[in-house]
Amino acid sequence: MKTVNLIKRIGVLTGGGDCPGLNAVIRAVVKSATIKHNYEVIGIEDGFDGLVLPDKTRNLTLWNVRGILPIGGTILGTSNRANPFEYKVTINGKPEARDVSKDVIKNVQSLGLDALVVIGGDGSLNIAHELFKMGCPIVGVPKTIDNDILATDVTFGFNTAVETATEALDRLHTTAESHHRVMVVEVMGRYVGWIALETGIGGGADVILIPEIPFDIGKVCQKIINRKKSGNKASIVVVSEGAKPIGGEVSILCAPPEAGGSAERLGGIGNKVGAEIGKCTEMEVRVTVLGHLQRGGSPCAFDRILSTRFGVAAVDLIANKRFGEMVCLKGQRIESVSLNDVAKGQKRVPTEEGLVKTAESIGISFGR
Repeated sequence: MKTVNLIKRIGVLTGGGDCPGLNAVIRAVVKSATIKHNYEVIGIEDGFDGLVLPDKTRNLTLWNVRGILPIGGTILGTSNRANPFEYKVTINGKPEARDVSKDVIKNVQSLGLDALVVIGGDGSLNIAHELFKMGCPIVGVPKTIDNDILATDVTFGFNTAVETATEALDRLHTTAESHHRVMVVEVMGRYVGWIALETGIGGGADVILIPEIPFDIGKVCQKIINRKKSGNKASIVVVSEGAKPIGGEVSILCAPPEAGGSAERLGGIGNKVGAEIGKCTEMEVRVTVLGHLQRGGSPCAFDRILSTRFGVAAVDLIANKRFGEMVCLKGQRIESVSLNDVAKGQKRVPTEEGLVKTAESIGISFGR
């Protein structure tokens, strides 16, 4: 007699942008699944592409996840252009977006997967939620340097990105003071300001500009002028890539492609702010865009540990058949929430409490 709902084989994929700690999650999933539950693990390559295109899977064993804990990026590859509900194909030389989600479900079944671990940000987890509603047994793991996923206190990758950006500020302080310059540093974060906020506080910035607080450039310049009058001949301004002036729009490097592309790419606000500051204060200004430096490299100890906890918890959810849920951090505890709750929006910086008020209490300006 055939055993019903017996879990034997699970899949794991990494979707969206890369970030430090992905390999630590993969390692934890494989080790926990193999040692604790005796599951076979199949790695899906290049995000959801691996469930659309042929020959993009591999067996993951204890042997081939050796040594990947401290390595950045993902051994499975990833893609932020592989949304199966709007999958990019070329027909008669023209790009077109097609819904291939039913093919993904069939491929999950043909691979013999009893469950799928999706490690991703809000975009990948929204896709996971839609596939779950179609009957795919999925659990989610929250990943992003932006720290913008609802229902978890923190995402892995965020702390490493902040440490990287903070170290950059430490270095910029010395050259700014030597040349009496204003240093403008543009950091990632998309439409939320968590990276800019924590980097600015941790790195001793004088001004922090975040998407949640549209800024008045006049007040930013006045802050810098006042510092100069008091004898401070250098200033540090941290700008989130999604920051915008009062009444203005975010700065976009390029819009998404018409069919099946990733989201619009933000950037350029650092140079705009730098130009305005130079014009207003008549001081020398230099702009540094940290860009993908924040995404790469080895994860810090906090992210290695959080990634490991998340990976183990995801496999435990599968063992208990709690599909359609995402692991999360609440205080010091690893818990889980419905993917439906995660899909409701983004976790934004509260502007009248917490770290913003802490920053303002020590004299940091938000341009308001």
